[in-house]
Amino acid sequence: MFRTLQHRTRIGAVCAASLMAMALSGCGTDTPTATVGSTTTRGTLLYDPPLRIASLDAATFAAELGATTSGAQLLALTGTPACGVDFYYIQYNTVGGKGEATTASGALMVPTGSAACTGGRPIVLYAHGTDTARNTNIADITNASNTEGALIAAMFAAQGYIVVAPNYAGYDTSTLPYHPYLNASQESKDMIDALTAARTALPHTLTTQSTDGGKLFLTGYSEGGYVAMATHSAMQAAGMAVTASAPMSGPYALEALFDTVFYGNVNIGSTAFTPLVVTSYQEAYGNIYQSLTDIYEPNYAPNMADVLPSNTPIDTLFANGTLPESALFSSTTPVTTDATLNAALAVPANPVFAAGFGANNLVTNDYRLAYVLDAVANPDGASPAFTTGLPAANPQNTLRIAAKANDLRNWTPTSPVLMCGGDADPTVFFSVDTLVMQQYWAALPAGLITVVDINAAVTGPTDPYLAVKTGYQTTIAGIAAAEGETAAVEATHATEAPFCTAVARGFFAKF
Repeated sequence: MFRTLQHRTRIGAVCAASLMAMALSGCGTDTPTATVGSTTTRGTLLYDPPLRIASLDAATFAAELGATTSGAQLLALTGTPACGVDFYYIQYNTVGGKGEATTASGALMVPTGSAACTGGRPIVLYAHGTDTARNTNIADITNASNTEGALIAAMFAAQGYIVVAPNYAGYDTSTLPYHPYLNASQESKDMIDALTAARTALPHTLTTQSTDGGKLFLTGYSEGGYVAMATHSAMQAAGMAVTASAPMSGPYALEALFDTVFYGNVNIGSTAFTPLVVTSYQEAYGNIYQSLTDIYEPNYAPNMADVLPSNTPIDTLFANGTLPESALFSSTTPVTTDATLNAALAVPANPVFAAGFGANNLVTNDYRLAYVLDAVANPDGASPAFTTGLPAANPQNTLRIAAKANDLRNWTPTSPVLMCGGDADPTVFFSVDTLVMQQYWAALPAGLITVVDINAAVTGPTDPYLAVKTGYQTTIAGIAAAEGETAAVEATHATEAPFCTAVARGFFAKF
């Protein structure tokens, strides 16, 4: 049985485990007394200067990682740390999905050490992937479960980039009771507010020798890939300079992805993604449902308004019946008078997609059928077949209307964009998202858009992505050999992350 995928990276976990063994200094005791902010203005710090959680020097970082086989593999991908890193915890004012004032938190990672690590440094504004745990704090590098924070520390901060990485509203100490998931307007504001707060904090930290050098790079993975692209769009519209961006494996063509899932190609993770996005859009627009039973089966509906993110582990939510592990739709599919439609709604033969169907499903047949009937009447130009590649002209279903409002087929970048992913990804479909965006931007000048499929065959010894393709494909093959094909499929989306992040860093190095 395929299950919901928790966002993690197998290689990133090595880094976090190694950091736990390090002698950490600067755990807040040497941070000057902070001033408490008295305004709710977006982008202002709640505490200035921010708390320094840890301070690592490059030599210790490298030695600890190199002491294990898996750590050495991480070093082979990220390179030996050239810089030490100071980790700061920032808290700042932002807004929620309907514009309400709220707070959020995140990480500010500042390189330290030699002259090559200090002075004017480029900034990486990083958006993290979907997380079901409300207490997520990407700044807490002492937490062994913080695999994504460890990965970006090794990949960017230890190589001389200042890193700003928000936790997002609705996580950690945020006062917002929900997360505005895949809300392009809110999440881009959150990113911009985190950047504003970090730039305010930077001169007041214990690491004042590292400063903003003027180059800004945006990146992120999965949900974070979507957020990075939405932020690039928003910053460009506001006249804010972006040097380049590298969104990775994100659901950019949102309406097309939703339609693909409702037609029956159910992605791994759908029973977590669905309540996150339905709650997000209900909070933002107020019209996704009148009653929770409009969408959810009665046995699940009472808990769905605020089920995720949660401080209860996702495995516990599965075990106690709060959420089904994988059955988004009923295995007894809707029956209509249209044989073609019945075939489209049937349980698919593909075992990955078929795992999204079961007897104890989350979404009702009535809602699924209503959604698909609107998709038939008002088709998206990229799903189920590619025609125009554009979103539906006039969708009527309120979830599809919200998806179109947050779809990123609505802008044209003027600074370089790299999109990295894998065409075997069973969670965010490469063909429906990355390749649709590539086609949408097909008329742009050569070199402005770069697409990398790390699952594609190596084209030869001069392939610029030979190392990451080989590394990724070897890793997946190793999982399959050791744990079986099902485990390899489940691991695909998370395993892409560190390899695509390496591609992103190589891309940024060109500017």
